[in-house]
Order: sequence, then structure tokens, then C-alpha cells
Amino acid sequence: MSLELLVMGSFYLRYGSLMVPLLCAWVGVLILAGASPSTSSPTTRRFEFNIEWKNVRRLCHTKPLITVNGEYPGPTIAVHEGDNVEVKVTNSIAENTTIHWHGIRQLRTGWADGPGYVTQCPIQSGKSYVYKFTVMDQRGTLLWHAHLSWQRASVYGAFIIHPRMPYPFSTPIQAEVPIVFGEWWNNDVGAVENESIIYGSGPNVSDAYTINGLPGPLYPCSKKDTFIQTVEPGKTYLLRLINAALNDELFFGVANHTLTVVEIDALYTKPFTTTAIMVGPGQTTNVLLTADQHPDASGTFIMAATPYITTIFPSDNSSSVGFLRYKGRWNKKIALPANPYDLTAYNLPAMVDTAFATQFLNKLRSLDSAQYPCNVPQEMDKRAVITISLNLQDCPKNQICKGYQGKRFIASMNNQSFVRPSMSILESYYQNLTKGVYTSNFPEKPQHPYNYTGVDPFAGNLNPEFGTKLLVVPYGTRLEFVFQGTSILNVENHPIHVHGHNFFVVGSGFGNFDAKRDPANYNLVDPPERNTVAIPSGGWAAVRFKADNPGVWFVHCHLEVHTSWGLATGFIVENGPHPSQTVLPPPEDLPSC
Repeated sequence: MSLELLVMGSFYLRYGSLMVPLLCAWVGVLILAGASPSTSSPTTRRFEFNIEWKNVRRLCHTKPLITVNGEYPGPTIAVHEGDNVEVKVTNSIAENTTIHWHGIRQLRTGWADGPGYVTQCPIQSGKSYVYKFTVMDQRGTLLWHAHLSWQRASVYGAFIIHPRMPYPFSTPIQAEVPIVFGEWWNNDVGAVENESIIYGSGPNVSDAYTINGLPGPLYPCSKKDTFIQTVEPGKTYLLRLINAALNDELFFGVANHTLTVVEIDALYTKPFTTTAIMVGPGQTTNVLLTADQHPDASGTFIMAATPYITTIFPSDNSSSVGFLRYKGRWNKKIALPANPYDLTAYNLPAMVDTAFATQFLNKLRSLDSAQYPCNVPQEMDKRAVITISLNLQDCPKNQICKGYQGKRFIASMNNQSFVRPSMSILESYYQNLTKGVYTSNFPEKPQHPYNYTGVDPFAGNLNPEFGTKLLVVPYGTRLEFVFQGTSILNVENHPIHVHGHNFFVVGSGFGNFDAKRDPANYNLVDPPERNTVAIPSGGWAAVRFKADNPGVWFVHCHLEVHTSWGLATGFIVENGPHPSQTVLPPPEDLPSC
């Protein structure tokens, strides 16, 4: 099997029908064309996003996609540590939208966080909103994406923060390459989501995974839609790996090469080598790759992304591949292996390899240097144990339900299935108009304890309550969340994202969390710090952080289908005693509901 792939230079990406050149910023980081910032002062970076439809062709199908500035994936935002950022988002489609800057802490600026009906009302058709925030004490690779309905299936891009100080590793970097993973549906994603909501069914899975928007040659009509990265022999490259997929955790590897992990979720780690990584939706991983291998006559090695599957529900079990092409004179025909679906040829584990995923995650450690210390809280003021469950709801009268046994699929945290209100929770909180919007009585532990990971998947189903219950904590609370997986319907690895804060993953394990036994084994020295944590399939994870960012913050599964079913909650950090510890007033152009 061979491919005719035209390489037009060292650093080109193909987006739709265009070959888009990558531009070099002054620090040597690659920035996608059309996304370089304009500035009116040395510290303010301004960008413009136009939400618009664009016809895009993949897998023999042409269909309209919601895009930013007509680009799929969207443009890369590149700023510097300490910058003020302003992004004017204009909604040119006939449906509401919002944008979330995933992993940006939004210190006191929750109005710019983005989740619809949580921190803002959506931007209505024909309207604009300027997201304003400061990138404080953060550096590295993050992402941005739409945060309403399933729009982030195509509305996403890289968010890169250049550091003020040199990297804490000495290896010279030839170039930095954003690699964004996504999913492609041949059908209209909005229709897939709507059918799932109407009938309570499991949604149709995606038709392909993509690498920088390109599915690669294992899919129909996709030989020309293949990502190629040209490298110079002997040089080292920083790959900024971003999982923007809607519903899937992914493994990634490069044939014959090892990867050195140096950062996760825009936070430096103790470096370690691995043949592959596991990255959940919303998570990022920076790795060093050295072009130190001897290619065949094509001059290439395959890179591949494939799902990490822990669910019994239908899932996309395909793989997306691209190519690492060594610079030089080579035969332009690129050959795939005799068995292109053999994942071991790409340095990848099996799709169901929980042992590999666990070993990889257990190797992650904060750098914990003098310059970048690990400030994990040694004590806690409050612990909330939160069960994560998929559930079944009896089919309401006069409705058709297509979930298991003719019921509806839903999801819950502590048996509370989250319902977004009709107005912004943050605005309601700020104006003290909370009646009918939310309540402050989210349970801090399961109300009906049971054998969480040992219960019968179907007989143990609980009937969740529906509502908008939040946890409220004083400013400065040292907070611990223990996310407890359950076996109701299915044990599954859940990527849980906490808005407004980074946290330390102090412990995890399989089975049920034991409050008397497990904290003794916490890592309170150099636990990994991040913003999205993978809860082990059939297990638990404990995270700690200081709640020092006043406002309303969303907590949810980053598998979008689960969030749609209600696998979410939120918490309020009250204002502190000093003016610098309070939520800033809302901007004048804040959208109204």
C-alpha cells in the first residue's frame, strides 16, 4: 500500500483545500497563519474570532462545519506569560455560542471563562462579546474550544503561552509543533446530539479521528488529507499534543521513536521517556522527540492516535495516522505497513490497555524545582467525595426512549444530574438573584453509600435527582475532591475538568476510596498538577487545591456526551476579605439571556 503525498516544504499543514504555512514567532514557536496577535501595547494581545459556517470535505463527504474564521481546526492563540488577552468573538451563525479558554485560570475574571449558562449567557446570533483576561503565572500548552452544546466538535484550537524564562530542560529545540487531535463525523454533529437528547439514546460515534484536522490514509478518500511533519536528522522537536476530541481519550506514539514528557496541562513535569502517551479530552502533553532513527527509502515514520477504550458503549475504534518525514532526498511514495491496523507498529498499546494507561499516569510528577515549586496543600479544610455515575431514567409518559431497556441514558455526580439554568449562574450569584437559578446544597458525600465499583451494573441503578445544586466554600479553603467512579451501567475512565483552578492529583486507585486507609498513601511531595484528571476505570482519584479564585466554577466530565447527560456540578468560591480577592464587575458587553 503506497501513498502519493506532496511535501511542499519543512513546515506546512493542509487544512481543507488549502496548504497553510506555519509562521515563526520571535521565540521560534510555530504559530498558525491567521492567528498571530495584533497589539496596541506591549502587554495586550488582541484577536478576532468570527464564528461562521464553512464547507469542509473529509472521508468523501462535504458538509458545513461551524468554524472560527473559516479554519478547521481553528487558529492558534499565541501569547506570552503575563499578557493581557482580548478576543472579540462575533457570532455569525443562527445559533448561540460561547468560547472557553481551557486551563486559563481566569483569576477574578470568571466572566471570560465561557461555559454557557454557568459563567455567561451565550453570544446570540449577530452579536459580539470580547473575552478579556490576563495570563498570570501560567506557561505552556493549553487549548480553547466552544462550550455550548457539541459545538466543540469543530470549534477548537491551540492556546500557547510562551514562558518568560528559559525552559527547565537543556535540550536545544529545533522547532515547536502543535498537534491537535479531534474527531470527524460524516453526519451533522448537531443532529447526532439532538437525537440523543430527544430519545435518551447513546449518540452515534465519530467516523474518524484527526491530527490537525486531517484523518490520514487509513480512512476513505483521505490519502491527501494526511498530516506530515518534516524534521532534520539529529534535531530535537517539542511536540505540543492537545486532545480536543469530543468523546475519546487517546493514545499517541511515533514508530521507532521515544518521547520525553516535559509538561502536562501547561505545567512542567519531571522528564521521563515513554513509547506512547495517554491524553484525555481537554488534556495537553508536551513531549521532546529527537529525530535519531534511520528511516526506510521513503524517509518516513508513522505517527498515530488511537482511542483508549474503557466503555461497553459503542465507540470509534479506528486510528488516525500521519507521518514524520526526515529531511533529505527520498522516494516520495510512502508505504504503510503490511498490516496498517497493527498498533504495535506505531509504538501504541492495545486500545483496551488500562495497565499501560495507569503506568503512564503514575509516572507523572511535578517538576518541584526552586523556580517551579510544588505547592500542594499539606492539610485540607474540606473533603467532598463525589460519585461519578452513568444512569438510566424510566421513560416519561408519551415519549419514545431508545436507551437500554427502553429507558433514557443520564449521568450524575452524587446522584445529582446537573441542569443548566436559563440564566448565567455567575451573574445570578453576583447580583444575589439566586432564586430559581441554583441552590447551595450539593451533597458533599454520597447520600446513600453502596459498593460503588462492585454494584450490579443494571440492578444497582439509582434514580438521580435533576437540578442545579452547587457547593459553596469560603475564599482560601484548602479543598479536596475525591472523584469516585461507579460500576452502574459501566466502569469507565472519566476525564474530569475543574474550571478556574489547577489542582494536584494526590492519589488514585482502583475499587472504592477508603477515607481511613488511602490518604496515608497520598503523594504530598511532588504530585502532578493539572486541570483535568483521568478517573481510573472502576476506581477513584483525589485532587487537592486552594480555592483562591472567587467566582462560580464548572466541574464536569470532558466526554461531551456525559456532560450532556448531566455528569457535572459546580462550586462557588466566595469573595475574600480584600479587594484583590473579589470577583471583578461584569463587563459592559456581557451577553444577556
